[in-house]
Amino acid sequence: MTLLRREALILIGAGLAGGARAAESVRATAFTFETPEGGPMPLSAYAGKPILVVNTATACGYAGQLSGLQTLWTRFGDRGLTVIGVPSPDFGNQEPLDGPAIAEAARKNHGVTFPLTAKTHVKMPNAHPFYRWAAAERPAETPRWNFHKYLIARDGTLAAAFATQVEPTDPRVISGIAAALGQA
Repeated sequence: MTLLRREALILIGAGLAGGARAAESVRATAFTFETPEGGPMPLSAYAGKPILVVNTATACGYAGQLSGLQTLWTRFGDRGLTVIGVPSPDFGNQEPLDGPAIAEAARKNHGVTFPLTAKTHVKMPNAHPFYRWAAAERPAETPRWNFHKYLIARDGTLAAAFATQVEPTDPRVISGIAAALGQA
C-alpha cells in the first residue's frame, strides 16, 4: 500500500469512525512525505517536537523566506523545533526543479540545511493527505500561495497557521514557536 493511500485511508477512517471526535485523534505525525530521493519522511520521526511545515518554491518572489526559515532552524533547532520545507508546483508552477536539485538550489541560494520533501501538491483537489488534514482542521487558513506556514504542536495538533505574507521571523511566528517549545 502506498504511503499516500494509507494516509488517505486514515483520514477516511477517522471520518467514518465517529465524525469530529475520531478526526480529532488524527495527528500530523500520522503523515509521511517523500524525501527528494524518493524515500519516506514520516512526521512520526519528529513526534513530541514542534514542527513548522512550509510549502516552498525556489522560483517564487517569496523565496527569500527560505533564509528566514533557516534562521528559525538555526535559532530553535537545538531546542527541538523541526522546520520542513515542502516544495510545491501548485502556485504558478514556481517550483520548476525536481528531486535533489530543489534542495541544492535552496542550499546554494539561501543556505538551507533544514529538511525538504520531494515536490508535493498542497492545493486541492490533489493535495497531499497532510494538507487535506490541515485544511479540515483550519478551513479558513489553507495555502493560497507559496510559503504558507503550519505550526504543529508537540502533541501533533495544528497549533497555528501563518499566511504567505507573514515572514518566518515575524514576532507572531516566533511567539507561536516559543509557546510550542514551552509545552511539556
